[in-house]
Amino acid sequence: MPDRVYNVLFLCTGNSARSILGEAILNYVGQGRFQAYSAGSMPKGSVHPMTLETLTKVGIPTHGLRSKARDEFAAADAPKMDFIFTVCDNAAGEVCPIWPGQPMTAHWGIEDPAAVDGPEFKQRAAFDDAMRYLRNRIGAFINLPLASIDRMALNSKLEGIGALDGTTTKSSKVA
Repeated sequence: MPDRVYNVLFLCTGNSARSILGEAILNYVGQGRFQAYSAGSMPKGSVHPMTLETLTKVGIPTHGLRSKARDEFAAADAPKMDFIFTVCDNAAGEVCPIWPGQPMTAHWGIEDPAAVDGPEFKQRAAFDDAMRYLRNRIGAFINLPLASIDRMALNSKLEGIGALDGTTTKSSKVA
């Protein structure tokens, strides 16, 4: 059992696809070391059906996933976040609430699969791509020596993870 569980929040605008994928993936692969959450600045109010299909297809549980506002996590009684990752460029550019405890933040921009128009196979491919990019980033993140790395080095590593394949920005500036 881990000595410490790290709380992680994935932020996006609509909280229907990328941030939900991040939450579900990290809770699944984090092996109890992480408690992941997701939220949006303007949540859609429902999870995109292809988000749920994509997760189910690879065996990641979807029970309890819901679209929610980021304000839920800025409240006094909310879990204290250790890390906050923005996964869409809009959310990265928004003014965020002051988060208690000064969590580490980074931008991990990924194209919005829910915004893809066209035939269903293109939409599914976009969701598969978003899943792959998030799995790669989360895999790199969970393998960092979080208990022993200093804050400056950790910040650099988190920004580097945001620049991995599939990034939507040339720079992975901290949110």
